[in-house]
Amino acid sequence: MPTMLLTLNAGSSSVKFALYGVASGTPVPQAAGQVEGLGTAPAFKVTVVDGETRRDPLETHLEASPHAAAVNAILDWIEAAMPEARVVAVGHRVVHGGPDFAAPMLIDDASLAALRALVPLAPLHQPHNIAGIEAARAAFPGAPQVACFDTAFHRGHPLVADTFALPRRYYDQGVRRYGFHGLSYEFVSQQMRHVAPTEAAANVVIAHLGNGASMCAVRDGRSIASTMGFTALDGLPMGTRCGQIDPGVLLYLMQHDGMDAAALSDLLYNQSGLKGLSGVSSDMRELEASDQPQAAEAIAYFVARIRRELAGLAADLGGLDAVVFTGGIGENSARIRASVLDGMGWMGIALDPQANAARGPLISTPDSAVRAFVIKTDEEAMIAQHTIRTVGLSAASHAA
Repeated sequence: MPTMLLTLNAGSSSVKFALYGVASGTPVPQAAGQVEGLGTAPAFKVTVVDGETRRDPLETHLEASPHAAAVNAILDWIEAAMPEARVVAVGHRVVHGGPDFAAPMLIDDASLAALRALVPLAPLHQPHNIAGIEAARAAFPGAPQVACFDTAFHRGHPLVADTFALPRRYYDQGVRRYGFHGLSYEFVSQQMRHVAPTEAAANVVIAHLGNGASMCAVRDGRSIASTMGFTALDGLPMGTRCGQIDPGVLLYLMQHDGMDAAALSDLLYNQSGLKGLSGVSSDMRELEASDQPQAAEAIAYFVARIRRELAGLAADLGGLDAVVFTGGIGENSARIRASVLDGMGWMGIALDPQANAARGPLISTPDSAVRAFVIKTDEEAMIAQHTIRTVGLSAASHAA
């Protein structure tokens, strides 16, 4: 009976999953997919290891408990497609680990309660991560569940990159810069050791650009600084999130427009970013295809903020050896990469347009002092690796 590891990445409107064989003690991809459109028009999509892809609408609207129903749809597919498979562990992406969780951990009732207490720090993500955990625990009561945190990669920051200029008591109670997208940064840093080992051991800025976007300064595979802070709102503008904003704006909106916390939360998380700036879409593909001037202005703002953060993170590192683009936009938009690196010769970066159009992995010229790369991220693979180590799965543990 083949032993399998399941990874779940529950978001606000989707549940991504990946299935790995672990009989050898290492994760071997078998299938990956997602249930998307939760709450609207849910659909199931999966690609198996031989490259076959299927996409099916789901009969139910998943209204009562959408994330639990999505996990059940995934389980139904596993049972039908791989009836002999035995899921021996489940790894979960959990966005926020707070100040205390700095490494993957086994989930029990106490730790799950601690994760619920962190919901206010990541209201768009944490509730759905928890819903995925609860559904998987019900489906696999005998399988260990492992929480893998997006914040854990950043927990070694120096104080100056970790704190706000507030009275120290707030830092002590957990009001600090956490940073996010850590699973992505960890995976890309790991890949860099194969793609460009010299640069991987030096100073690298990784730009995770997608519907959620951030950047990270990495030295020898360790996070030094991040553009995101206390929540996943800070730093770069995103699909619907504002990114960096003067807190005085929020005071003004409260005092002048009478906005309360709920209204501000909706504005900052759901109505801002590329969507708010453009009035067209939160999707970079639609913005690039649009002839509306507001779409071009939103793209220009996105690029300008990336360029500013690139220079700042290079200063945090004390120099720069490589820039890496990843995430949905970073991996797929040659236009964004070219715009970010245009005129960056003063930093030692020279872009190769043909290599950039071909998506690299190396997109800088041979004589570029700072090398630029495109590396596809894989958070599910990182979750699988962490889960295997945390649970102690090995070839011996599955021998008959």
